[in-house]
Amino acid sequence: MTEVSFDGLLIVAVIAVAAPLAVATVPGLRRIPAVVVEILAGIAVGPAGFGWVEPDTAISVLGLVGLAFLLFLAGLELDLMRLRGPVLRSAGGGYLLTLALGLVVGAVAGAADVVRSPLLLAVTLSATSLGLVVPVLKDSGVTDSDVGRLTIAGATVADFAAIVLLSLFFSTGGSDGPAASLVLLGLLALLGAAVAAGLSRLGTTTGMEALLIRLQDTTAEIRVRFAVVLLVGFVTLASHLGLETILGAFVAGTVLNIVDRDSSSHPHFRLKLEAVGYGFVIPVFFVATGLQFDLRALLGSPSALARVPLFLLAFLLVRGVPALLYAPVVGRRQAMAAGLLQATTLPFVVTATAIGVALDLLTPVTAAALVAAGLASVIVFPLVALALLRGPSDVGAPIGGRRRPVATNATN
Repeated sequence: MTEVSFDGLLIVAVIAVAAPLAVATVPGLRRIPAVVVEILAGIAVGPAGFGWVEPDTAISVLGLVGLAFLLFLAGLELDLMRLRGPVLRSAGGGYLLTLALGLVVGAVAGAADVVRSPLLLAVTLSATSLGLVVPVLKDSGVTDSDVGRLTIAGATVADFAAIVLLSLFFSTGGSDGPAASLVLLGLLALLGAAVAAGLSRLGTTTGMEALLIRLQDTTAEIRVRFAVVLLVGFVTLASHLGLETILGAFVAGTVLNIVDRDSSSHPHFRLKLEAVGYGFVIPVFFVATGLQFDLRALLGSPSALARVPLFLLAFLLVRGVPALLYAPVVGRRQAMAAGLLQATTLPFVVTATAIGVALDLLTPVTAAALVAAGLASVIVFPLVALALLRGPSDVGAPIGGRRRPVATNATN
């Protein structure tokens, strides 16, 4: 039996505890998301820093589980009720503009020999970190305002579309081209819909509902176990279909979101899932990202280091400019805030660059520059967006029609 060392994992666990404590207590870190501190700490203790920790088997496996859980929770946050009517049209139109701008940036970067696949860069630039955007909107008290609804819808469409495009064109699972991947994506969607329908029908039966309620808060934690089976099942299914496992994780979260619409009988279920994810495996993923970050190669190449601000500007251009479409509704100031939030991205960048390196479409140095730009976006953009959201707002027309001022009071 192969012996697995837990020495490195112990340091990773200590970082996972120390990062949020530092953010909560150190004045200079209070406005920085804990995930950034986790990644920076991973860089510091990893091969590019002090060399205390290597990304060994235990860390790598838990890191993959953490990534799957992160996408699972992102799918669980998908609010299908928001994605309809004018909101969906605005978000969809914004993402189409994002892709167009991304392809232009990708073509320029390809012509300059910065990347080998302009399309991969376009897809990488097109995503938004929904899990980082929602807390900022909640802190500013505008989650249920027009700017909040549009920003969340835009981030949701971007996350879902970017994952689908990545699986469609850049799957490492061995599918035979985009056409075959499209068929497999349709099959995965149909299976997801069938599972959602079956579980919804099963959950409405009196006997099953009573059984779930009886076991949900015991050591059985039956709802959490069902969720884990759903996650592992769809990840396994996506892998066997030759699709990216992150797509399976996202679909699993979406299915659970559809099934679990009425949480009155189990109000703590989603909190338990978040406890498993954010309390255990997701921090391992972010620290492992820092461990694998090629800082020395980035710092050793002036041209590579210069790409970081260029990629940061590209994020702002590709995802920020389309938010100007929101200006007639929410005003220019809040449209700018929405653009900054939509340009905030990191988890998808980490995933896409890892796939790009594996497929030899990105060099490790370029991948490190993209991840560094993603880190900078998480640090800078939400801070500026929060200041704009808390400032005086323009007068805009709500999505439904009549003009009114948009509420921005952080205490609402």
